[in-house]
Amino acid sequence: MPEPKPEPEAGAEKTGLSAPRKMSRRNMLLILGVGINAVAATLFAIPILGYIFAPARRRVMSAELGWVSLGQLTQFPPGQTRLATYRNPFVRPWDGDTANIPCWVRRISAEKLQVFAINCTHLGCPVRWFPQSGLFMCPCHGGVYYADGARASGPPPRGLFQYEYKVDNGQVFIKAGQVPTLAQPPSQACADKPQRCLCA
Repeated sequence: MPEPKPEPEAGAEKTGLSAPRKMSRRNMLLILGVGINAVAATLFAIPILGYIFAPARRRVMSAELGWVSLGQLTQFPPGQTRLATYRNPFVRPWDGDTANIPCWVRRISAEKLQVFAINCTHLGCPVRWFPQSGLFMCPCHGGVYYADGARASGPPPRGLFQYEYKVDNGQVFIKAGQVPTLAQPPSQACADKPQRCLCA
């Protein structure tokens, strides 16, 4: 004989509402796990999307790269290599002195120059110019470069990076905002003299 069904409570019959169901522990953990995974996937996707869309952004930035003055052409006597400094065009207010970027300017003739990044192509250490020997040398790991920027010896894989330059109204301008990296083509000094340079 079947058991009699319990009679519904008087209050529930009047309102037509059933008692609220309790969430099981399994469902709660499932919802929590899905939420945590969604947050982790979003955080993981942000740098990937930034990497994918970086080329489009880079094209927009390249239009902003301006010509920055290094000073008067007379500051760089023919046949000499001098240190110059320019202000990074993509400066932030908190950058301070770190936005002042040095470079080496070699004046070959009246209006023919070479402007080298100060960074060694091995690990980016600053190179120094030694006029007595006519060489750029890296004090950190022994990299040596000829006066024209080509690699002479040591661990650097190629010659010094060169900036594009122009002379306008007696002033030397370089295309600043370019960060020297191994992704750029080798310096012209290096490409012109492959017999002296292993980096071409």
